[in-house]
Amino acid sequence: MKHLADLAIPGSDRLLDLTDILKVLAAQGRLGLESAEQLSTLRRSATGETAQLHPLEFIASQAPDDLARSGRPLDLDALTRWLASESGQPFYRIDPLKINVSAVTPLMSFAFARRHGILAVEINEREVTVVSAQPFVRGWEADLVHVLKREIRRVVANPADILRYSMEFYRLARSVHGANASDQKNTSIGNFEQLLNLGSMSQEPDANDAHVVNIVDWLFQYAFEQRASDIHIEPRRENGSVRLRIDGVLHTVYQFPLQVAVAVVSRLKTLGRMNVAEKRKPQDGRVKTKSPQGNEIELRLSTLPTAFGEKMVMRIFDPDVLLRSFDQLGFSSEDQRRWQSMVEQPNGIVLVTGPTGSGKTTTLYTTLKQLATPEVNVCTIEDPIEMVEDSFNQMQVQHNIDLTFASGIRALMRQDPDIIMIGEIRDLETAEMAIQAALTGHLVLSTLHTNDAPSSVSRLIELGVPAYLIKATVLGVMAQRLVRILCPHCKEPAEVDEAAWQELTKPWNSPQPTRAHRPVGCPECRETGYRGRAGVYELMPLTDSLKPLVQTDIDLNVLRRQAYREGMHSLRLSGAQKVAAGLTTIEEVLRVTPTSQQA
Repeated sequence: MKHLADLAIPGSDRLLDLTDILKVLAAQGRLGLESAEQLSTLRRSATGETAQLHPLEFIASQAPDDLARSGRPLDLDALTRWLASESGQPFYRIDPLKINVSAVTPLMSFAFARRHGILAVEINEREVTVVSAQPFVRGWEADLVHVLKREIRRVVANPADILRYSMEFYRLARSVHGANASDQKNTSIGNFEQLLNLGSMSQEPDANDAHVVNIVDWLFQYAFEQRASDIHIEPRRENGSVRLRIDGVLHTVYQFPLQVAVAVVSRLKTLGRMNVAEKRKPQDGRVKTKSPQGNEIELRLSTLPTAFGEKMVMRIFDPDVLLRSFDQLGFSSEDQRRWQSMVEQPNGIVLVTGPTGSGKTTTLYTTLKQLATPEVNVCTIEDPIEMVEDSFNQMQVQHNIDLTFASGIRALMRQDPDIIMIGEIRDLETAEMAIQAALTGHLVLSTLHTNDAPSSVSRLIELGVPAYLIKATVLGVMAQRLVRILCPHCKEPAEVDEAAWQELTKPWNSPQPTRAHRPVGCPECRETGYRGRAGVYELMPLTDSLKPLVQTDIDLNVLRRQAYREGMHSLRLSGAQKVAAGLTTIEEVLRVTPTSQQA
């Protein structure tokens, strides 16, 4: 069989030639002869940017059929893997989340990297890993070995990624270097371990400096691209760390010099209309921006004074979330039917419960969006307002002027509302106002922090709410968690782990599915095996047979058993249904759900 390496002339550099590649692909049965001839003719007549494309990019742009993978085109990923195999060099996927940009960009100049179409991606004491899409060109290796005093480990990567990330990495490194150029010393106010630098009067970089503006722009674009839900900027003793939360898991993406991190936080505070000079108190703000695709995205900013300066967390709210259906949120048809029957009542209290980050707000907003017709007045009181939505009247708690949840509800009651959403019931006063609203003919939706649905009844009793008022007003409770969904592009069938399945479904011992699926990893999911999240739910309508069990000295196990008899599924059993449907894994459900209580 013909191989690309056979065409290389020993001891000489050889750029990849489209004609050679097409011949080898055709000889190996990956490409039809007719397709190869068409591509060759097209390339000869190509002009402008098309003529400058790397041969693999040119072939991929025409999407010819891959004869080795029926029904799929020869895309850039498949071609790059093929090139790696032909050259005997490992294939490497550039994942920006796993590359220490500040460590690899100083290894070679941007001009050198661009001239040779290479990029350093890893470094250790012994070697530097360099990606290239020209595996038979070796002229640059000796220069790099001489300068770096390390061995070169060559790997093959997608040429489009090399071009894109070399531009991004060096632009970011240049901005960070520019913001840090005057050799600033660590003078951020609020660092508990301040070093005394005699004669050093330097200040942190200006927050409106063009370099700092570039860094903030990069940070936003990068977070949107990676589907992050939160951005953390955390000051440490020597530097500032940037982490992104993606599908519920934090990833470190960059380490800034500390004074650059301080300037970035100052810039963000300016954008969020916060007091830039105040670094001792926590502050909140909001920023509205656009994603690279042009969608409006809202960010909620929060600062916190820490031992080494101000930490900032930005929660990213994608308005598309409000356009999702209950099916997209992860509701089964039965869950949806039960939920709708609770929230379509004219009055009463519906509670959503779960820890921070379990999707409670998304569920409530989706529900309110559906309920907010022109015929009804929907009012919310939140701390803070999570997403600004035109079809609701939203009010924010402001403790500095004594606008609390309780006083806010009191004010809302005079605003002729039909539906009231309370961000969270935290104390007896708020609970009493919510009950008052429900008793006077309003539908009230709110959240609680409890482990499961039955526990929310005991939480209200612990707050001091009389059992008879709970029976009179609470329509039902829903507990929820978010599980990561398997990437549809790469998940594979797998055997079901019998012991894990029993752990997941005890004490119901549901029938074990014949197959489960496992995560693999591909470009679509950044090699994690998971892409996106969906909810698992435990719905407990407070039926006539459950109400007598609501007592001051409530026995939760009795309440739970009766709820199970009436059809309530535990969070784990809800997760097991998603495992059986091939949407997630047993390990993922066990990771996020509390231990199932005995039925």
